[in-house]
Amino acid sequence: MTAPTTTPARRGGRWIETWDPEDERFWEREGRHVARRNLVFSIVSEHIGFSVWTMFSVLALFMGPEYGIDAAGKFFLVAIASAVGAGLRIPYGFAVARFGGRNWTVISAALLLIPTTALLVVMEPGTSYTTFVVVAILTGFGGGNFASSMTNINSFYPMRLKGWALGLNAGGGNIGVPVVQWVALLVIFVAGAQYPRLLVAFYLPLIVLAVVLSWRRMDNLGPVSNDTGAAREAAREGHTWIMSFLYIGTFGSFIGYGFAFGLVLQNQFDRTPLEAASITFIGPLLGSLIRPIGGRLADRWGGARITLWNFVAMAAVSGVVVVASRLESLPLFVAGFIPLFVLTGLGNGSTYKMIPGIYRAKASTMGLVGEEAAVYARRLSGATMVIIGSVGAFGGLGINLALRQSFMTSGNGTAAFVVFCAFYVACVAVTWAVYARGSARPAPAGGPATGTTEPEGRRAYAGV
Repeated sequence: MTAPTTTPARRGGRWIETWDPEDERFWEREGRHVARRNLVFSIVSEHIGFSVWTMFSVLALFMGPEYGIDAAGKFFLVAIASAVGAGLRIPYGFAVARFGGRNWTVISAALLLIPTTALLVVMEPGTSYTTFVVVAILTGFGGGNFASSMTNINSFYPMRLKGWALGLNAGGGNIGVPVVQWVALLVIFVAGAQYPRLLVAFYLPLIVLAVVLSWRRMDNLGPVSNDTGAAREAAREGHTWIMSFLYIGTFGSFIGYGFAFGLVLQNQFDRTPLEAASITFIGPLLGSLIRPIGGRLADRWGGARITLWNFVAMAAVSGVVVVASRLESLPLFVAGFIPLFVLTGLGNGSTYKMIPGIYRAKASTMGLVGEEAAVYARRLSGATMVIIGSVGAFGGLGINLALRQSFMTSGNGTAAFVVFCAFYVACVAVTWAVYARGSARPAPAGGPATGTTEPEGRRAYAGV
C-alpha cells in the first residue's frame, strides 16, 4: 500500500494522490488523522453555510409591520431561499470532483460573503419586496455547501465509520440553524428587534475565518477528481430516487421546519419576536445534535431499521402537532414540534448511512469484492449523496409553500400539518417495502445485513 502524499507542485494545491481508508494499517497509521482534520474544517464551513442559508427565517422575526410584508409573503421569502439552496446542491456536490474538496470548500465559503453583504445593505424598512426576493435567492448559496461537504467527507472515511463521520459532519452543519437563531435571540434581547444588521454583521468575520482555515488546513483527494461518470450512473439508479423521497421526509422536514417554526409561532400563536426567538432554536439544536447518534445507531443496527421506526414515530408525533394546531394550544404544539425536530435529525443520520450500504450491497450482487467493491461503493454513494441531498432539501420548499397556502386559506397551519403527517405514513410504507422487509438481523458495522433467504433480486438491499 502506497502512503498518501501531498504534491502541491503538480496541481497547485494540497492534493493527496493515493487514499485507501479501508486498509486498516494505513487508516491507523495516518489516514485517521488526515480524515479527522478535514472533517473538522469541513464542519466549520458547512456550519456557517447553514446559518447564512436560513438567515431569512430569522430576519423575518425582525420584519415588523413597518416592512409591509404579511405572513404569506414571509413564508414565500424563506421558501425561495430553501429552493435555491436545494437546487445548488447538485452543482456544488459535483464541484468536488472537478475542483477538489478543499478547493471547493474555499470557494463556496467565500461565496457566502455575497448574500451577507447584500443583507447588510438592504435590511431596513422601505426596501422593496422584490429586493428582498433577490437577496433571498442569494442566501441560497449557503444551502449548497452541505452537498459538497458530505460528498467530500464520504470519500475520506471507511465504510465502517461512515455513519458516524457523516452524522458528525451533517450535524455540525445543521447546528448552524439553531446557532443563527440563538444569535438573533441575543440581538433582540440586548438591542431590540430594530437592529437586524447586528445579526448579519456578526457573520462576516466568521466567513472570512472559514475561508482561511479551509485554505490552510484541508486537502483534496486526487482519486475522486474528475469522476463525472458516477453522476450519470447515480441518476440512472432507482435507489437514488427512492432514497431522495425518504430524505425529503427527514432532512426536508428538518430544514423546512427550521425555516418555518418561528413564523408559525408569530402568526398562529401571536408570539412577539423575542418570545418566538426564545423557542425556535431548541428544536433545530436538538435535531442537529442527535444526527450523529442516528448515524451511530444505523452503523450498529442497520440504517433501514432505524429509518423505519423513526418514520413511524414522526407520523405519530406529527399527529400531536395537528391536534395542537386545531386546538390553538401553544404548550401542546411545542411539546409535539420539538420531538418532531429530534426525529428529523435522527432520521437524517440513519438515511445517509443507508446510501453507502446500498451500493456496497449492489457491488456484491455484481460480483465485486475487496477493494474493487469498496471503490465502486465509494464513488457511487458520493454521487448519489449529491442528488439525494438536493432533492431532499426541496422538502423545505414544499413545507413552506404548504404552510403559506394553509395560512392564506384558513389563517393557520393545520391543513399543512395534516399533509405532512400523511407523507410520513407514506415514508413508513416505502422504507418497509424496499429496505426493511426481510432483514434477519442487525447490519454489521461495515456493511449491509445478511441472513435473508429471499431471492437476491428482491431482497438484496434488506437491512442496509
